Amino acid sequence: MLDDKSEIIYIGKAKNLKNRVSSYFKSQTASPKQQTMVARIANIEVTVTHTEGEALLLESQLIKRFQPRYNISLRDDKSFPYLYLSSEQDFPQLAFHRGAKKKKGLYFGPYPSAGAVRESLKLLQKLFPVRQCDDSVFNNRTRPCLQYQIERCTAPCVGLIDKESYGEDVASTVMFLDGKGNSLIERLIAKMEQAAAKLHYEQASVYRDQIVKLRTILERNFVHGERGDVDIIACATKASAACIQVFFIRNGQHLGNKVFFPKMIEENEPGAVIQAFIPQYYLEKPVPYELIVSHDPEESGLLQDVLANQAKHPVAISCKVRGERSKWLQMASANAENSLLSKLADKQGIYARFLSLQEELGCAGIPKRLECFDISHTQGGQTVASCVVFDREGPVKSAYRRFNIEGVTPGDDYAAIHQAVVRRYKRMKQGEHEAPDILFIDGGKGQVHEAQKALTGLGINDVMIVGVSKGPDRKPGMEKLILVEQEQPVAVTPGASGLLLIQHIRDEAHRFAITGHRQRRGKAAKQSVLEGIEGLGAKRRQILLKQFGGLQGIAKAGVDALSSVDGISKQLAQRIYDNFHHGDDH
Repeated sequence: MLDDKSEIIYIGKAKNLKNRVSSYFKSQTASPKQQTMVARIANIEVTVTHTEGEALLLESQLIKRFQPRYNISLRDDKSFPYLYLSSEQDFPQLAFHRGAKKKKGLYFGPYPSAGAVRESLKLLQKLFPVRQCDDSVFNNRTRPCLQYQIERCTAPCVGLIDKESYGEDVASTVMFLDGKGNSLIERLIAKMEQAAAKLHYEQASVYRDQIVKLRTILERNFVHGERGDVDIIACATKASAACIQVFFIRNGQHLGNKVFFPKMIEENEPGAVIQAFIPQYYLEKPVPYELIVSHDPEESGLLQDVLANQAKHPVAISCKVRGERSKWLQMASANAENSLLSKLADKQGIYARFLSLQEELGCAGIPKRLECFDISHTQGGQTVASCVVFDREGPVKSAYRRFNIEGVTPGDDYAAIHQAVVRRYKRMKQGEHEAPDILFIDGGKGQVHEAQKALTGLGINDVMIVGVSKGPDRKPGMEKLILVEQEQPVAVTPGASGLLLIQHIRDEAHRFAITGHRQRRGKAAKQSVLEGIEGLGAKRRQILLKQFGGLQGIAKAGVDALSSVDGISKQLAQRIYDNFHHGDDH
């Protein structure tokens, strides 16, 4: 799909082209993103392929090449780096390699980054000092270089090691890179014992040091339960941004991980991001035998077929895994979430979003401090209001506050907002914290007017209040921004980075409110059951909860077990037991 400047704005594939294209033009089925995109379409070009697999290949190649605005696209065109061991010399060279595999020799990898390859080269230099210098340097040396002086090379260039001994180091390097670390250790132990038996203690100590270093490296990099080639792919999404973490496992060893931030202009489900990522990333690169993913891609079967055809070996895409694999997937997911949060909180990115926010809301200056309120409750009960604070460096967690809302009609969000705002800004007037430039309220006109009433009552008139109301289909990126003085919502530029900032602060306020509400609800549940028992004071309640590990443990305990706790008599134990089992048949 092209705009009026003949720029590609979207690339897609379909088995039934008529149905797919016409769906974009039906307002009742098209998403808001599709409606915005359709408004810009000036022309549609069609390419017909023989198979669905060919269509997937072409779609991925074109998305990578043109980076259309409305596609999820990956900005990574570099090939994988490898470790290369030459094979046509008496004294082979171990080196970094990227690009076509034209030279004869062994290639190990692929590695996630150049840094991971260099780290491996550094480790191998310490373990098995195979030369890493270029052939031009090697052929023209007349005396050993610095690497020999610091025991990182055996100086084959000037004949200080024979071909056979050097060959042993090369063989050990190959075993290590092939993932045969344990076999290599057994081999080195046998050599150490032989050297010691011949009274060659110096050589035996060299083998001993190699074994110690090798064990340390294997313990750090070895993936338990894995013997093959596997990539673990985890995706996290938030505030119209996404992060993908890929963990590379080859021959049972973790070679490292790599992070990606695909480009997209609206919130997408993690499964959709993985669906877009896999073909764009792997179709021109070596594919392992298995991809373990955090979320199932839509076209898992098609992807497996196309990847297998490309790789010339079976490729499995697994989502539900157990044991060690599940732990690795959890680790990759945690890394993806942390990387995404770091990206969102990036100082430069945040500052750009503040600038965008100024433009979108028409502020006189660039805002310095933002605050956002959210309300959480269960059917009106245990209501908690949260207030989160952002400055130009991101979230200011030390300034976050929660308010337990009391004395309002259950479920009355307007009254809850009013109470929370009054309590928050009373403290501001007392000098406890500075005033925000913008106060965001998670809600519509009603909540905004209550917040304004609360601030006016306190004599505060210089804070801009913005309501963040969910769009018609409640999708992130389609929020409406409501200002007190404007009848209609603010017209925000689609994809504006200021909107990402608003989503981020709103999501953070929501998370903080829910956490506080759950804590309050849990505390109330624990107290409400035990508080009504005569003779059971606060101190004894705490002792019981600790002794039995919580309310469930107390509920399961018998009278004898309860009375064994200090301060709990037989009669009191019976009352506690009856309290939990009053509905049971005896």
